[in-house]
Amino acid sequence: MSLDYEPRPFPPAEPVTGREVTLEPIVDGRRFAELYEMSADRAFDPAWDYLAIGPFDRLESFEAGAGPVLLAPDARFFAVVNAQTGKAEGFLSLMRIDRANGVVEIGNILFGPALQRTRRATEVFFRVFAHVFDDLGYRRLEWKCNDRNAPSKRAAERLGFTWEGLFRQHMIVKGENRDTAWFSLLDREWPHCRVAFEAWLADANFDEHGRQRSALVELRP
Repeated sequence: MSLDYEPRPFPPAEPVTGREVTLEPIVDGRRFAELYEMSADRAFDPAWDYLAIGPFDRLESFEAGAGPVLLAPDARFFAVVNAQTGKAEGFLSLMRIDRANGVVEIGNILFGPALQRTRRATEVFFRVFAHVFDDLGYRRLEWKCNDRNAPSKRAAERLGFTWEGLFRQHMIVKGENRDTAWFSLLDREWPHCRVAFEAWLADANFDEHGRQRSALVELRP
């Protein structure tokens, strides 16, 4: 079937504003100190095993090692900024951007302790997905991770991605083999996921102690 499809725009250097978070494009080093502080709080976190960079033991090494990655011209990195405090609590990227085919990957995700397992963290993904599909008109969003990274695979499934397979000996990361688990979310699937996100993030889904009443997967049509 023929597709009348135009190449999609590169994610612009414009903030994506939500209720409790703002995704601020990283275009210079002004957030590096906050991002280093956030990452230093996770210095012994196993998540570093699955990132191509870090951990870092001082700001100077963060600037030298992470800076060029965060400012890479072929990706769009965002600092996750708490809307109340104005402080960066994590980062992520839109990467491997294939404008002609409307395909983009979300990756390089690192959330600080203040952001992990919070309502804000789920809103981050909702805002990114809406930006990719609703604002930029991409057809396919990919999530890839080391097959040993069980938390990342659980997160992908919770957020609505479909597992597509295992790419064996796909990469070498920090001197070790990486078998890559491959997930995707398509534009035709996004409307159903959007409904679930909106219902999950609604105030009515949380009790007086901030506990969810229904899980995200339970709300997906």
